[in-house]
Amino acid sequence: MIRNIGKNGAILAAFAILTTLLIVLTSLATDSTITQQQQSKLRQTLNTVIPANLHENDIAANCVIVTDAQLLGPSANRRIYRASVNGEYVAMAIEATAPDGYSGDIDLLVGTRLDGTVTGVRVLSHRETPGLGDKIDASISDWILAFNGKRYSDESRSRWAVKKDGGQFDQFTGATITPRAVVSAVARAVQFGQQNQSELLQAENNCALDTDHEDNAHAQ
Repeated sequence: MIRNIGKNGAILAAFAILTTLLIVLTSLATDSTITQQQQSKLRQTLNTVIPANLHENDIAANCVIVTDAQLLGPSANRRIYRASVNGEYVAMAIEATAPDGYSGDIDLLVGTRLDGTVTGVRVLSHRETPGLGDKIDASISDWILAFNGKRYSDESRSRWAVKKDGGQFDQFTGATITPRAVVSAVARAVQFGQQNQSELLQAENNCALDTDHEDNAHAQ
């Protein structure tokens, strides 16, 4: 009987080890797939806010990590992606958050030329009301495209508001808080890029994916 108990215990132990090994291998495979999907989605979004004709490098592999609660929102470790042509930086994609959305934080990616002209904006995440505030999402409406080609400067600052506040951007019927928050956050992001441009473009690359990749060594 003791022998049988010992044999059964050994079988259970082996089964437990095998099950644990399978779980670990499945987790590793899943993590790798998730990471690849995230990188693919990031590149797609970056190529949307900074069109292909404005860069030759792999933007996702060239960035600076910064923190600025006042202009970029409360979260730390914001990424400022840098786009270059012929070895010279020409644009940036700036992560930012509008902390004053109707339903909370609205995370954004803001593309801008070095002169402050917006090349594209996309909402990365939000919890705004379906049918009202969610119109900031490009999959719901084309409202977010109104930023394309708009230039932010000290002289044009007053125009960076919704029309209800005397600005140039439409608000939504029954929902002014959400677009107001996004417009302000985009303006602050471009302002951050303008105020810190020299440092951002000269800083060491914090997003190198492969030290041997040619795109990781663009203009410093």
